Amino acid sequence: MNVTFTEEELAFRREVRTFFETEFPQDILQKQNRAIPLTRDDMVRWHKVAYERGWGAPNWPKEYGGTGWSPVQKYIFADEQARANAPGYLSFGVSMVGPIIYTFGNEEQKQRFLPDILKLDTWWCQGYSEPGAGSDLASLKMRADRHGDHYLVNGTKTWTTLGQYADWIFCLARTNSDVARRQEGISFILIDMNQPGVSVTPIILLDGEHEVNEVHFEDVKVPLENLVGEEGKGWTYGKVLLQHERTGIAGVAVSKFQLSRLRALSERSIRGAAPLTGNSTFMRKIAAAEVELKALEYTELRTLASVASGKAPGPESSILKIAGTELRQQIDALYLEASGYYALPYVREQYSVDFADDERVGEGLDTNSSMVYFNDRKVSIFGGSNEIQKNIIAKHVLGL
Repeated sequence: MNVTFTEEELAFRREVRTFFETEFPQDILQKQNRAIPLTRDDMVRWHKVAYERGWGAPNWPKEYGGTGWSPVQKYIFADEQARANAPGYLSFGVSMVGPIIYTFGNEEQKQRFLPDILKLDTWWCQGYSEPGAGSDLASLKMRADRHGDHYLVNGTKTWTTLGQYADWIFCLARTNSDVARRQEGISFILIDMNQPGVSVTPIILLDGEHEVNEVHFEDVKVPLENLVGEEGKGWTYGKVLLQHERTGIAGVAVSKFQLSRLRALSERSIRGAAPLTGNSTFMRKIAAAEVELKALEYTELRTLASVASGKAPGPESSILKIAGTELRQQIDALYLEASGYYALPYVREQYSVDFADDERVGEGLDTNSSMVYFNDRKVSIFGGSNEIQKNIIAKHVLGL
């Protein structure tokens, strides 16, 4: 497969590269380079910089305020974004609930919610998984029962990423239990987090960060107009959302940046040690990862072309999710191997530089490689575990 760019596309690449070099907030970039977690304000500020440039929603059509970019432009933008080590967009609004609202929502919902999502004036989180419903999402038990002009919502959602910051949450909730198939009784509902009956309990991860939460709903009143689409059709809408999410989880551009960075770092002599380029076994592992990444990149390009023709990502999103997350974990392991002694975990505050980014490594500033490795164990589980994705491929591609 030969990928070439037109003059217009090359000009677009130069425009995007210049944007990240000159307009991206430098204090946020310094945090990114030193692996310091970004705050809520950092994420909002970065998104608003992109919004002011007209790039607040790369995947949205122009009619809703998006860029209307071609698949190649989206690819170029993601590539340059990763090259600059800029953070990704907060996906829950722009990449997840936004497309569901403008595809399945009514006009009132589009006018009410889309502008704030576009500007990140509203922070969204996702309410899918439950303590007893993760990969088997159809077994969810959170209920939304009709009472006059509103639903009464009761239940618990878990692994809610950045729910501590959220203003709103989009949820799959059971509105009917008297159905032949469990999936038929589920609806897609939008819930204001800042109301009585909603509480958030932190879950602290292996890297010591408060990234995810449990969200509890006790007799929460939700207006009927917050139902997206038809009642009982939430499973259909949720599957469309997950297909887009899985495509994004592949993280091709970020993996390209991480691998190119690792190759460059392997050429350096750190504190008198011989460069890793002299270790043929390690360099073969990098080369093997680069080959896998190139194949993954072409698969993503074909998927983008399919989406541009009006199709939703199908089983190829599952292929991207499996290959992308396994490769991401493979790259994490290479950083861990390259870090050697400096990957030994001590206390969280020490993980502020990469193994070769600072000559003071080993003098109280140890690598964050092990923390990234631990945190990324989750990527093969969230968005639908890789085992489930293999079942989807077996059914829809192999016909088994």
